[in-house]
Amino acid sequence: MWDAGSAPVGQSRTPQVKPVISSLLERKIEKRPDKVRLQGRILFLTDDPDLIKRQLAGEDLPWDSKNPANNPKLRDDISTDEITPAHYCFYFDETLGEIPYLGLKCGNVTPIARGDVKRGGFVCAVSGKRRGKGSSREQSPYAEMCAGICVVIAENIERIYKQNCQNLGLLTSTNFSLIDRIRNGEEIALSEFTAGEDEITRQVIEYGGLFPFNVARLQGKVFLPPIKGADERRPMTVAEKIFARHMIRPSAGADDVGIPSVQPGDTGFARADLRFSHEYVTPMAAIFFERYVGKDAKVNDPSTIIFFRDHLTFLDEVISEEKKKLGLLDLATQLKLKQQDFAKKQGIRLHGELSDRKGSEGICHSIVLESYALPGQLNIGSDSHTPHVGAIGCVAFGIGTTDVFNSWITKDVRVKVPESVKITIRGKKHPNVTAKDFILKILSLDYVRSGKALAKVMEYAGEAIEDLSVDERATMTNMAAEIGGFTGIVAPDKKAVDFLVERRGMDRKKAEAMIEGLYSDPGAQYAHVIELDAADITPMVATPGDPGNGKYVRDLNTPVPVEIAYGGTCTAGKNEDMDMYAQVLADALKQGKRVAESVKFYIQFGSQETREYCLRRGYLDIFKKAGAQVIEPSCGACINAGPGVSTRPDQVVISAQNRNFPGRSGPGQMYLASPLTVAASAVAGYIVEYESSERKQLVNA
Repeated sequence: MWDAGSAPVGQSRTPQVKPVISSLLERKIEKRPDKVRLQGRILFLTDDPDLIKRQLAGEDLPWDSKNPANNPKLRDDISTDEITPAHYCFYFDETLGEIPYLGLKCGNVTPIARGDVKRGGFVCAVSGKRRGKGSSREQSPYAEMCAGICVVIAENIERIYKQNCQNLGLLTSTNFSLIDRIRNGEEIALSEFTAGEDEITRQVIEYGGLFPFNVARLQGKVFLPPIKGADERRPMTVAEKIFARHMIRPSAGADDVGIPSVQPGDTGFARADLRFSHEYVTPMAAIFFERYVGKDAKVNDPSTIIFFRDHLTFLDEVISEEKKKLGLLDLATQLKLKQQDFAKKQGIRLHGELSDRKGSEGICHSIVLESYALPGQLNIGSDSHTPHVGAIGCVAFGIGTTDVFNSWITKDVRVKVPESVKITIRGKKHPNVTAKDFILKILSLDYVRSGKALAKVMEYAGEAIEDLSVDERATMTNMAAEIGGFTGIVAPDKKAVDFLVERRGMDRKKAEAMIEGLYSDPGAQYAHVIELDAADITPMVATPGDPGNGKYVRDLNTPVPVEIAYGGTCTAGKNEDMDMYAQVLADALKQGKRVAESVKFYIQFGSQETREYCLRRGYLDIFKKAGAQVIEPSCGACINAGPGVSTRPDQVVISAQNRNFPGRSGPGQMYLASPLTVAASAVAGYIVEYESSERKQLVNA
C-alpha cells in the first residue's frame, strides 16, 4: 500500500490506490468521454411553494427559454442550511439522499419532505442567484447526488459549494438554455459544463472529481498549466503576494514552492501551512481517506493538521425528542468517536472536550487565531469561516470534505488566484459602532447582494479599519464568508505585531520580520473598490432570513421585543466581544438595571483563553449579577446545537453570530447585531442602540 507521506507530489513513485467506486451520477447519466445524456426530470426551486409541491406530485412545469418573464420566480439565496439542515449532516453516507431541501423555505412554508426529491426522479435542480451560500458542508451536494441530482443550474453559484460539487462529480452550470436540452434527453457536450473554467478545474470535471484527478496527477497523467506570473514581477495585492509565496511550480517537484508573482486567474496548487477540520467533517474525510487510500495509510505531515471538537458539545441540551428517536444524537456521538480514533491513529492534535466540565477547548477559528496562524501563511479549514485569521494577514479559506482528505495526501490545495475587492472605510467610527456594524453595512450593499463579490478576496483598509483591534478585524475577515468572498484579509501592521507579542509571547523582532512586505503594492489591481465613511454608519441589524438584510436600528419602524439574546460563536466570542458585553452590563448595573425579565441572555466564550481573560477581568461576576447565563466554548446556538436556539416560529432572537438563514438556529425570527447592540437589547427587552450612561448625561446636560 502506498504511503502518502513518502511520495510527495511531483516525484516518480506511483501511488497504489484502491479504485474509486462508480459515481452515484452514473445511475441517471449516460457519460462518454466528451458528452453526457441526462435521463430524468427537472426540479425548479421556486418562490411559490405550491409549484414545488405540484412538481413533487408528478407535474412537470413549463419553461419558456425565449421569454424568461413568463417563467416562475426562482428562489434566490438558497443556503446549504436549507439544502441539508445541520442536524442531518450527522449522516455521512447515502442516507443523505433522503434529505435534500428539507430546510428550503418558500414564504413561510417548507414544501419538501424527507425522500420527496429522491422519489421524484429528478436529474436537475434549478434556482436563482447565489445558490449554495453559507456553510462549506459538502453534505449538501452529496445529498443532492444521492437523491439523483446530476446537474445544478443557477444564475450564480457560491465558490465553496461549486467547488464541492466539482470535487464530487456533480455538474454545475449558469446556462439556463441547457434546461430544454436536458428535458429533451439530448446529448450535451461535456464542454458545456467546463466552459469558462480554468484548465485544472476542467480536468477535475472530466475525471469525475478531485480524487480521481489527483490520482492521475500523482501518476503524472494530467496537464498542469504554466502560471503566467511565475517568471515576472508585477504590482500585487497582499493576498496575491501570499499566494505567490505558496504556489507550487507545475514543472518542478512538490518542494519547489514560491514564484515571483501571480495574477487573478492563475491556477495551480498551493502548499498549505495549516490544515484543520472539525467533527462535522473529519469523519467523512477519514472514511474517504481509508476507503480510497487505505486503512493503514498515513497522512502527509500530521504536525500541520489540527482537529477540533467544537460544534456539537451541547447538542444533547437542545436536540428534540423527535430527532433523538431518529437516532441523530447517537450519530453525533459517532462523529466524535470517529474523529478521536482517526486522530489517535494518525498522531494528529485534537482540541477536544473538557475533562472537568461540559464544553470544549474552543472553537476552531478562535484557537487557530490565538495559537497557530501567522502573518503570511496560507491556511485551509473545513469551515466557511476559516478567513477569521485573515485578521493578522493570512490567506485562509474554507474547503469541503473532499478537499480536506485530498490535502491529507498532498499537503496542498488547488486554487484559482481570485480577484480582490478593496473595501476602504475612512474616518472615525461612532463609539457605539463596531466591526459587526461595518460588515452588516457592507453585506447590505447592492454589489454584494447581487453576487458580484462571489469568490473574490475582501481586502479591508482605511483609517477606521486600522483603528480596529485584531479581535475586531477578525469579525470583518470572518464574515467574508457571508459576503460569499474567497477570503477576507487585513494587511498586518503594528497591531498584528502587538497581538503576537501580547497574546502569543512572541519576540517582537521576530513578529516584525514576519510582516515585512505584507502590504498591497501601489498599482495593485482590484476588481472593484468600495469606499465608506465610518461617520455615516450607525448601529445596524440584519433582519431575519439573511445577513444581507441590513438596516439601521434607528430605522426599525416599531419596537421589536426580544425573548432571546445571544452573544458568542467565533464571530462574537473573542476577548474584545467580552469587553463589550461587560461594558453594557456594568453600565446597566450602575443604573440599577439588569437583563429584562422577558429576555434570556446567553454569553458563550469562543475559547478557554477568552474564559480565562474574563476571569482575570472580573467579567463573570458582572455577567452573573446582571442576569446573563454564561456557557463554556462551543459553536452552539449558531448551528442549532446549544443553548440560545429558538424553539417557536414567533420567537424573536437578537444574536451576535454570523448567520440568520431560515432554520439555522431554530425556527424563530433572528436579527443579527453587534455585541453592544445585543447586550443593550437584552437589558431593554427590545432592539435598541447602546448608548453609555456617561454619553447620555453629556447629551442631556
